[in-house]
Amino acid sequence: MISQGLILFGGSFDPVHQGHLMMAAFAMRYLCAEQLIFIPAARSPLKTEVPVASGQQRMDMIHLAIEGLDCYQVSDCEIIRTQPSYTIDTVSQLRCQYGPTVPMYLLAGADIVSELARWCRIEELLDLCRICILYRAGFDIPSFQLLEGKLSPRHIRQLAEDVIATPLVDISSTQIREKIALGLDVSELLAPAVWEFIQKNGLYGCRNPGRF
Repeated sequence: MISQGLILFGGSFDPVHQGHLMMAAFAMRYLCAEQLIFIPAARSPLKTEVPVASGQQRMDMIHLAIEGLDCYQVSDCEIIRTQPSYTIDTVSQLRCQYGPTVPMYLLAGADIVSELARWCRIEELLDLCRICILYRAGFDIPSFQLLEGKLSPRHIRQLAEDVIATPLVDISSTQIREKIALGLDVSELLAPAVWEFIQKNGLYGCRNPGRF
């Protein structure tokens, strides 16, 4: 039974990389959480891009990246759910699974602040969990002025209280996919087992599929 706290870490994870793992470890320490769940998305209802790797491939890569780390889990709830899938659906499902008293934190990048008012049932979501807005240390703290008049003052205060300055991690899945397509070495950016999986399955335009 989880009592200290549960972190929900959603994203495309296309592919999961060392930056994701660094952020997960940082969040676990900062929030004093007991467990973190990676939740690969099928596709965001607010975005048009579709992940390159399949849902199962992204699940497999996350499993490989966190092998042996008992504090991490992976959930396929968004991949198998009938689309469109909303964050409120995921959090409601996990809240029912883990109970009403477990501290629950949802990690989100600072770039989503301007979109929050468009999220499905956002105020209900904020009552179910704490949305922790992550921003890179050294950059401006995200402003919540755009949310005034769209969310309640209580919820805006709650969001402002849960802003977290994170270490500067200059890695993105998009950059990794581009490097792989160009035949560049990305081995230092990925867990070894994940890089092996990508090469074996010829993902992201890997030039030597099946060779590793």
